[in-house]
Amino acid sequence: MKETKEKVNKEQEVEEQEAQLKDEQVEENKEQETADEMEEAEAKEEASVEPTLEEQLGEAKDKYLRLYSEFENFRRRTSKEKLDLISTANKDLMADLLPVLDDFDRAMNASEESEDIKALREGMTLIQNKLNKSLQNRGLKKMEVGKGDEFDDEKHEAITQIPAEKDLEGKIVDVVEPGYTLGDKVVRFAKVVVGAKQ
Repeated sequence: MKETKEKVNKEQEVEEQEAQLKDEQVEENKEQETADEMEEAEAKEEASVEPTLEEQLGEAKDKYLRLYSEFENFRRRTSKEKLDLISTANKDLMADLLPVLDDFDRAMNASEESEDIKALREGMTLIQNKLNKSLQNRGLKKMEVGKGDEFDDEKHEAITQIPAEKDLEGKIVDVVEPGYTLGDKVVRFAKVVVGAKQ
């Protein structure tokens, strides 16, 4: 019986040792799982901190699309504003010319009733002056071109050449139509006759 008790005690000791080993293994497994979970969490944090190439590409595409749409909106808006400016650019000029047109209407009505040529001429001169003043206020200037001036192809258009005296060779002999400038730009070249070189 003593041997049986010793055997039972040994078996119990072995079982206790096995149970203790199992407990230690379970502890180690839990510790390993905890360490693995911590490594995964750290890897996820690093991944979330540093965006992947796909995320960076997506952000770049988004920025590009936003910039492109903003530019398209800007382009449409400026085009519309430009069209509006073009359509209303002459509004002020037309408003200035309407009184001149009214004066012409009155002059035509007066010419039907009157036979005084001198009065009609004075009325037409007044209307012409009013028209010239309105255009000058808008920046239109008549070019000062006269006989004997040097020919300048930047301002003048030679419509023909005629034989001329020695001092008028290559110079303006006659002005057929006056030229006009608007600011610094030529609106219409002065049509002139130039003296031919002999």
